[in-house]
Order: sequence, then structure tokens, then C-alpha cells
Amino acid sequence: MLTEERYALILQRLQERGTVKIQELIELLGASESTVRRDLIDLEARGLLRRVHGGATLSPQRSLEPGMEEKSSTNVQQKNVIARLAAAKVQHGECIYLDAGTTTLAMIPYIEARGITVVTNGLSHVEALVGKQIRSYLLGGMMKSHTKAVIGSIALQNMDNFRFDKCFLGTNGVDTEMGFTTPDPEEAMVKRRAHQLSAETYVLADGSKFGRVSFAKLFDLAEATLITEAVPSQMRASILHKTQVMEGER
Repeated sequence: MLTEERYALILQRLQERGTVKIQELIELLGASESTVRRDLIDLEARGLLRRVHGGATLSPQRSLEPGMEEKSSTNVQQKNVIARLAAAKVQHGECIYLDAGTTTLAMIPYIEARGITVVTNGLSHVEALVGKQIRSYLLGGMMKSHTKAVIGSIALQNMDNFRFDKCFLGTNGVDTEMGFTTPDPEEAMVKRRAHQLSAETYVLADGSKFGRVSFAKLFDLAEATLITEAVPSQMRASILHKTQVMEGER
């Protein structure tokens, strides 16, 4: 089994149970105790778990997600720069997917393309889209109360009815090794499916997201175009090596 496959299984089991024992992981992975211990040390170094006596527990900061109100009040200027850049990519007559999130929500006032159709899993988004008389579809499924995002198996089934010219996704982390990540595995599945159903994928992230890793991976940096106000100088070379970037300050 490849190292990254072991990591994925360890993190999945942690998400399900919160805490795992080393012996349990040895049986799950079919690996030696020394291999499991090395994996836990590496994952702890990445901030994805915390080692405890005889096993590991989920790192709380990786699985927690701020609510819509909290996100709306942070990095407002940067999000507006990113939103303008992203909205300019929407062309007349396209069918697009807008992910739930404050930066994608900020796109809506700047969308000028005519005759577009938008699918979204964001309750706030569909309200704003209808207010602009843009034809919109809201995915069905379970609503997350603090982020107003629709997630779950029903949302995934709904999404399979559509194909998109472009999708615009938010992320909680941008890391050259771990890619794009978000705290909630179920929300990650919805984002990942939208990416799979789109001809082009754009990920919107302000500077605070760089170098951060959340619990659930979306996909690698190379699989999307990153839209940001500016790539931090210390990560610029490595980010540009991995993905296409649109920046507001250059």
C-alpha cells in the first residue's frame, strides 16, 4: 500500500471515531508497527492529527470550520479583489457551479454575463442570484446550519444531473504538497464532484489560506486555476510551479 493511501485510511478512521489505537491501524493497514508510528509522526508534523499514548486523536483545529458570519467579516477587501477576477471569467450563456462560501458569494454582484445558468449548494448564494434575476438551481440535501451549505449523498445525486462549463470553489487551505483542503469530508466530496463535472475549475483563496492544511483533501493544485489577490512571496515559486494562478495585484 502506498504511503498516501495509508495516510488517507488513517485520517478516514480518525474522522469516523475521533481516536484510534496503533494496533487498530496495524490491522487496518496491514503494516508493521514501525511503519504506522512513522506515519503518525509525519501526519502530526503536518498538523493533521495529535499523537497520544498508544495511538492518535484528531487534531481539533483541522476539523473545525468558522461559520458564515465569521468568514464574512474577515479579509473583505481581498475577497472582493478575488471575486471581481473570478466573475470576469463567466461568459455569456455558460452553465456554472458556485460553491457555498463567502468569496464565491462575493462574486455574484460582479457577474455581468447574460443568459447564464448557475447551480449552487449555497443558500445565501441562490438568494443573491435570484435577486439578480439569474436562472439558478439549489442542490437538495442536508443543510449545514453554520455555513448554509448543502452537503451529503442527496446533494451528490442532484449534482449528477448537471454538467458545467466552469465551477468556482472555495477552500480553507492551499498547500503545495497536500493541495486544496477543507475541514468537512462531506463538503469536500461535493466540491470534488463539481470539479469532476466541470470543463474548467477555479479555486478562490485569499492570502490567509496559503500554507494551511485542513482535514479533507479536495484535489491537487495542478487540477485547477487558483484565483487570489496575491501569492505570498515565500511560497510564490513553489505555487507557480504547481498550478496556474490569477492574481489581482499583478
